[in-house]
Amino acid sequence: MSLAEPAALSVAASAPPRLHLARRFIARFKASLPAYLLLLPSLVFLALFTYGAMGRVLIDALYQRATPKAPLRFVGLDNIRAVLADPAFTGAVINNLIYAVGTAIPSIGLALLFALALARTNAVTSALRAALFLPVLIPMVAASALFLFIFLPNVGLLDHYIGRLLPVLPNWLGDPDIALYAIMIITVWKNAGYYMLFFLAGLQAVPEDVMEAAHLDGAGPFMRLRYIILPELKPTFLFVIVIATLNAVTQVDHVFVLTQGGPSNSTNLVLFYIYQQAVEHFDVGKASAATLLTLAALMGLTALSFRTMADREGGA
Repeated sequence: MSLAEPAALSVAASAPPRLHLARRFIARFKASLPAYLLLLPSLVFLALFTYGAMGRVLIDALYQRATPKAPLRFVGLDNIRAVLADPAFTGAVINNLIYAVGTAIPSIGLALLFALALARTNAVTSALRAALFLPVLIPMVAASALFLFIFLPNVGLLDHYIGRLLPVLPNWLGDPDIALYAIMIITVWKNAGYYMLFFLAGLQAVPEDVMEAAHLDGAGPFMRLRYIILPELKPTFLFVIVIATLNAVTQVDHVFVLTQGGPSNSTNLVLFYIYQQAVEHFDVGKASAATLLTLAALMGLTALSFRTMADREGGA
């Protein structure tokens, strides 16, 4: 009896690890099942309308159709090479980079100033926050139609007020040198209030005791902003930069309403270039290839930003 017991123990100890792992997996799956069921509708819609569409774009980028009714022909990476060699795509990318920088920096700067000025909650600041957030609620097409009247040459609201100051009035939407900057004004006006909300939330995380200690130590408003508030807002800045960059690439309604990419392609952004290839030139393969390149750039930028935030949280 005393010799059989160790053998029985060794057999019992060799089998359980697999059973134990299986039981742990089943137990975890059962515990997570309600969460998976809650996520199921969103996953179905994502699969149908996001990842399914991305898969179709990937397939279309590998094929070419000479005419709308001609059969598909496999061309591999030729569509991507054609897009990269297209001067119009290069111009659209440069325009989009200028547009992204020219809208993100002023929007984020204004949003930070608004948040700092309206950080304390009372009736006046609540009303001002609502007023600054109001442009976000206006559809971009309606906002563009509004600014179309403002930018009208000679009779627009802008020319009416600055006409007395300038000897020659600029053609805001007809001059290739200033048309892109004119549509930037709409984006800054529309997005600054939206980004303000993120900075207001970020300011709630700034420790009050640290601010009071700095105040008692004689630190002025600028020093508290420089050494306490801005470092605490770094994750907010990274997040808002990602959102602002995505908006700069995905918002194109004002280009449709105001300029149609002109004059001389000076306001032709990447998304409008994709629209032109797909709808005006019926070149779905080239449009899909440009979409893939844009998606790759945005995903790389987003992954880099989130990795930076994760590293900062890990090091904190």
